[in-house]
Amino acid sequence: MRLFVSVDLPDALADAVADVQEEFRDASGLNFVDPAQAHVTLKFLGEVDESRLDELGDALEEAVADADVAPFDATFEGLGVFPSLDYISVVWLGVGDGSEELTQLHEAVEETFVARGFDPEDHDFTPHVTLARMEHAGGKERVQELVRERHPEVGTARVEEVRLTESTLTHDGPEYETVRAVRL
Repeated sequence: MRLFVSVDLPDALADAVADVQEEFRDASGLNFVDPAQAHVTLKFLGEVDESRLDELGDALEEAVADADVAPFDATFEGLGVFPSLDYISVVWLGVGDGSEELTQLHEAVEETFVARGFDPEDHDFTPHVTLARMEHAGGKERVQELVRERHPEVGTARVEEVRLTESTLTHDGPEYETVRAVRL
C-alpha cells in the first residue's frame, strides 16, 4: 500500500482552493489536484507492506508526541512552485501562520520514520498544498505570471490532528483514505 503522513484541509476550504485553481485553468499542461483532497504532506512513505500498519501508526503517535505541538490555526495563502519558476513541476498554495508548527511536526515525523528505515528527504521542507502538477510547459508563462502577481488568501483552518493516509492510484486520480489519525 502507498502511504503518506498529512495534515488535511477541512472540506470548508475546498471551494476556496478550487477558486484558486480556476485562475490557472487557461494554463495548458497542468493536471489539477482534487480540491476536496487538499492536504499538506509531512512525509511521503511510498509503498509499504500492509503488515507494518500498526507499527507505522504507533510511530506516528510517537512523532506527534515528540513534536509537542498543541492544536493551532494555519492560514493558507500565497502561491509558489517547485523546483523553480524556470522549471515548474508543481504549483502550490502556501502556508502563512502555522508554518512553524507544521515544520515542527514534519521534523518529528521525519526523524521517527527515518529511524524506521524510510529514506530521508533530499530537500528542505516547505509547508504547502499541491494545487497542480505541470505535465508540459505549454502554460508555463501563465503560471509564472500568476505566481508572481497573485497572493490568494484561501482561509484559516484549525489543525488538530495528523493522519497516516493511504493513496490508491486510479484512472480518475488518487483516492485517499485515512488509516490512522493522531490528535495533537
